[in-house]
Amino acid sequence: MKQVAEKRPFDILNNALNTNVLVKLKGDVEVRGVLSSFDVHMNIVIENGEELKGGELKRKLGTVLLRGDTIVFVSPSAP
Repeated sequence: MKQVAEKRPFDILNNALNTNVLVKLKGDVEVRGVLSSFDVHMNIVIENGEELKGGELKRKLGTVLLRGDTIVFVSPSAP
Protein backbone atom coordinates (compact mmCIF):
# COMPACT_ATOMS: atom_id res chain seq x y z
CA MET A 1 0.00 0.00 0.00
CA LYS A 2 1.39 3.39 -1.03
CA GLN A 3 1.71 5.92 1.79
CA VAL A 4 0.17 9.32 1.08
CA ALA A 5 2.22 12.33 2.18
CA GLU A 6 0.56 14.28 4.95
CA LYS A 7 -0.64 17.71 3.86
CA ARG A 8 -0.51 20.55 6.32
CA PRO A 9 -2.59 23.73 5.93
CA PHE A 10 0.50 25.78 5.06
CA ASP A 11 1.47 23.24 2.37
CA ILE A 12 -1.92 23.77 0.74
CA LEU A 13 -1.64 27.57 0.98
CA ASN A 14 1.88 27.41 -0.43
CA ASN A 15 0.60 25.42 -3.42
CA ALA A 16 -2.14 28.05 -3.93
CA LEU A 17 0.30 30.98 -4.17
CA ASN A 18 -0.18 33.05 -7.34
CA THR A 19 -3.50 31.37 -8.12
CA ASN A 20 -7.07 32.63 -7.82
CA VAL A 21 -8.73 31.94 -4.49
CA LEU A 22 -12.03 32.70 -2.80
CA VAL A 23 -11.76 33.73 0.85
CA LYS A 24 -14.83 33.65 3.10
CA LEU A 25 -14.59 36.00 6.08
CA LYS A 26 -16.59 36.31 9.28
CA GLY A 27 -19.59 38.57 8.76
CA ASP A 28 -20.57 36.84 5.49
CA VAL A 29 -18.00 38.72 3.36
CA GLU A 30 -16.26 37.01 0.43
CA VAL A 31 -13.10 38.20 -1.31
CA ARG A 32 -11.81 36.77 -4.58
CA GLY A 33 -8.35 37.40 -6.04
CA VAL A 34 -4.80 36.11 -6.46
CA LEU A 35 -3.14 34.79 -3.30
CA SER A 36 0.09 36.77 -3.11
CA SER A 37 1.46 35.82 0.32
CA PHE A 38 0.62 34.56 3.81
CA ASP A 39 2.25 34.24 7.23
CA VAL A 40 2.15 31.92 10.24
CA HIS A 41 -0.94 33.72 11.59
CA MET A 42 -2.73 33.01 8.29
CA ASN A 43 -2.83 36.72 7.46
CA ILE A 44 -3.02 36.71 3.68
CA VAL A 45 -2.41 39.25 0.94
CA ILE A 46 -4.73 39.18 -2.07
CA GLU A 47 -3.90 40.99 -5.33
CA ASN A 48 -6.66 42.17 -7.72
CA GLY A 49 -9.14 41.60 -4.90
CA GLU A 50 -12.88 41.84 -5.42
CA GLU A 51 -15.58 41.84 -2.75
CA LEU A 52 -18.49 39.54 -3.56
CA LYS A 53 -22.05 39.55 -2.25
CA GLY A 54 -24.18 36.54 -3.09
CA GLY A 55 -21.60 35.48 -5.67
CA GLU A 56 -21.91 38.80 -7.53
CA LEU A 57 -19.22 41.49 -7.75
CA LYS A 58 -19.90 44.23 -5.19
CA ARG A 59 -16.70 46.28 -5.57
CA LYS A 60 -13.07 46.05 -6.66
CA LEU A 61 -10.53 46.25 -3.82
CA GLY A 62 -7.11 45.92 -5.50
CA THR A 63 -4.42 44.77 -3.06
CA VAL A 64 -5.87 43.77 0.30
CA LEU A 65 -4.50 42.30 3.54
CA LEU A 66 -6.91 39.90 5.24
CA ARG A 67 -6.34 39.25 8.92
CA GLY A 68 -6.06 35.55 9.71
CA ASP A 69 -8.49 35.52 12.63
CA THR A 70 -11.31 36.76 10.36
CA ILE A 71 -10.88 33.99 7.75
CA VAL A 72 -13.41 31.17 7.72
CA PHE A 73 -12.03 29.35 4.65
CA VAL A 74 -9.81 29.69 1.56
CA SER A 75 -10.84 27.85 -1.59
CA PRO A 76 -9.66 27.67 -5.23
CA SER A 77 -11.64 30.03 -7.47
CA ALA A 78 -12.17 30.79 -11.11
CA PRO A 79 -10.76 34.16 -12.24
